[in-house]
Amino acid sequence: MRAKPVELRLDPVDNQRLARLCGALDANLRQIESALDVTIARRGAKFTVRGEQAQRAVQALEHFYDRASSELTLDDMQLGLTELLQGTRAAAPPAEGPQLLTRRTDLHGRTPHQVQYIENILAHDLTFGIGPAGTGKTYLAVACAVDALERDKVKRIVLARPAVEAGERLGFLPGDLAQKVDPYLRPLYDALFDLMGFEKTGKLLERGTIELAPLAYMRGRTLNHAFIILDEAQNTTPEQMKMFLTRIGFGAKAVVNGDVTQIDLARGQKSGLIEARRILADVRGITFTQFTAQDVVRHPLVARIIDAYDAAASQE
Repeated sequence: MRAKPVELRLDPVDNQRLARLCGALDANLRQIESALDVTIARRGAKFTVRGEQAQRAVQALEHFYDRASSELTLDDMQLGLTELLQGTRAAAPPAEGPQLLTRRTDLHGRTPHQVQYIENILAHDLTFGIGPAGTGKTYLAVACAVDALERDKVKRIVLARPAVEAGERLGFLPGDLAQKVDPYLRPLYDALFDLMGFEKTGKLLERGTIELAPLAYMRGRTLNHAFIILDEAQNTTPEQMKMFLTRIGFGAKAVVNGDVTQIDLARGQKSGLIEARRILADVRGITFTQFTAQDVVRHPLVARIIDAYDAAASQE
């Protein structure tokens, strides 16, 4: 049985707010349609919404109309829709969510798992974040690292990532070490630039306050008073994971992130992240945050793509 259309008339009518709500060529309305799988027809301030989630789309229209006192960017729409799907509103950070000291004053956990992840990082010396792409694992870990540096809780930030595609042998790539490693650490660079600004990040990299290194170069080191992040940890071997975890020194904090559904290791090779989850599950002082497709804070299609792949995998 087809759901009945739901009608909405925005009142009082403010033409400027209405224009911002709809966006150029109704682009914002198309975002809502795509996220909620509905169709929206508009005539002036009257909207007719059809689809199984029509009522939720009406809530989204009312929510964004309230926020349309200024321009609604694509990010505003997609983040707002993510939070609406989570049953929360984006107007303010959750009261229980910790505030991080970064350039982004609006930064906070946008899903319950993200809030839990930040709290785990702040409260524990070693935190694992496991889940699909787009759930904020890397970005929020870097935000916590920047917060710790700004509050002088650590002396430096060390960011590491396995260079699996190059087989951990970087010598054939042109340039110095930074240029060789750059393609693999680009997501970490992007997060730093967003959270600290390009100029400040550059200065801290020059001083060595922020260090970016391939996992292969971590052997033999002990990192004291540092915030250490291992990204793409699903592509470590068990031996590499053990090596990394034993680099943690006094006054240090470490975060390990990965997506166990996207392992690029050779066939038959065990993932160090999966092994660590099994071996360390009951070790006191270590915490695990498990993200799902519901925590994806990207284009609304990403969550549906992840769900579709999960469904296909369960049928094999």
